[in-house]
Amino acid sequence: MANMQTLPLEEQFAGQDPTPINIGATIRDLRLQRGMSQGDIEKRTGLLRCYLSRVENGHTVPSLETLQKIAASMELPLSQFFSEDPVKETYGVALSEDEIRFLTQIQRYSANLNESDRKLLLAMVRKFAATATSSVS
Repeated sequence: MANMQTLPLEEQFAGQDPTPINIGATIRDLRLQRGMSQGDIEKRTGLLRCYLSRVENGHTVPSLETLQKIAASMELPLSQFFSEDPVKETYGVALSEDEIRFLTQIQRYSANLNESDRKLLLAMVRKFAATATSSVS
């Protein structure tokens, strides 16, 4: 131990990206993309919903053990929380929070639809997606 030198933090992390990972926002984005509520995570992990809310809003930082529980509940590898663009890596497409919320709502409501209404909704979404894609090009 006597041989160890203590360097200032600036020198220890020189050349590394100084942008911290917002683990809470990453968890929320991935959870919403999977159409899961905080209650769903609570049921699968035993972690209280109020705790998950504190994590997602950046008020507390979970331990690695807790992160593993959350990752397992979403059927993700733990490393997904630490990738530079976890949303893009998960689905190959980056979505805004509004788009994620919209798709989550569609998923929830479609569960209550009969088969013909579900097909109609899917057709409308496909038409909208094709229109949106062609207007971007």
